[in-house]
Amino acid sequence: MLIVTYCQYMDYLNRKYPLENEETPSMFDQLSLWSSPFGKLLLDNVPMHEGMEVLDVGCGAGFPILELAHRLGNSSKLTGLDSWTSGLARAQWKADQMGLQNVDLIFGDGAKMPFGNDQFNLIVSNLGVNNFDNPEATLHECHRVLKRMGKLCLTTNLKGHFREFYSSFESTLKELGMTELLPKLHLQEQHRGTDESVRELIENAGFSILKMVKDRFHMRFVDGSALLNHLLIIIGFLPGWRSILPEKDEKQVFAHLEKKLNEQAKWNGELKMTVPMLYVETVK
Repeated sequence: MLIVTYCQYMDYLNRKYPLENEETPSMFDQLSLWSSPFGKLLLDNVPMHEGMEVLDVGCGAGFPILELAHRLGNSSKLTGLDSWTSGLARAQWKADQMGLQNVDLIFGDGAKMPFGNDQFNLIVSNLGVNNFDNPEATLHECHRVLKRMGKLCLTTNLKGHFREFYSSFESTLKELGMTELLPKLHLQEQHRGTDESVRELIENAGFSILKMVKDRFHMRFVDGSALLNHLLIIIGFLPGWRSILPEKDEKQVFAHLEKKLNEQAKWNGELKMTVPMLYVETVK
């Protein structure tokens, strides 16, 4: 009996990840440096115990669900939900390469989850609440599929994100005589919540707040040109910034803004963007 137990827990002795294989380095490419500070904040605080039923809402390309699957072990079952088809495919490939047997990845909408009531005892979401098309409906669905006394744990960025950039953007519009666009800029900046608005959103879905942890980090760039050409910025933030402007004015505004950011970086020796973070732990 003892030998069987050892065999169950010592499968790692038989698994190989040769560094020369093309697939091995690809498995390390799990997340961007943008999502990793938020994910670390979540992993540093999320409750863990044996035999958990876990749902990751907005699991994307596999973070943090694959890391949680490693940390929780085979006594727990983890399900990832996302509507990003190519992201799910990437996550599935990594799960297969890693030999994870405790993960299911499912295509679906967080606002209309394909699960029964009271199914999970832990739901996590890293940076999801600001990106859900319908955060209110998604949080109500989380409440529905969570077991009684189950935990919902999430991270999000807050108002004040990239405040240095938005300050320069505002100055640019004023200097170009485009003050009529300032309300749109302020609205775009303020769509991120405060700790109190996030609390209200979650409590309105029926959850009780157990813990809130605030932190921040900085993204540093050599200048504005480097910032504006960064992959994360082009994919994640530039579309929102461009939506503020009439198409005919885009080149003029961004040329002025880029020059202003470059001057600021030259004066300060670098360009530093502030990113406030929030971890919220709740119970049903």
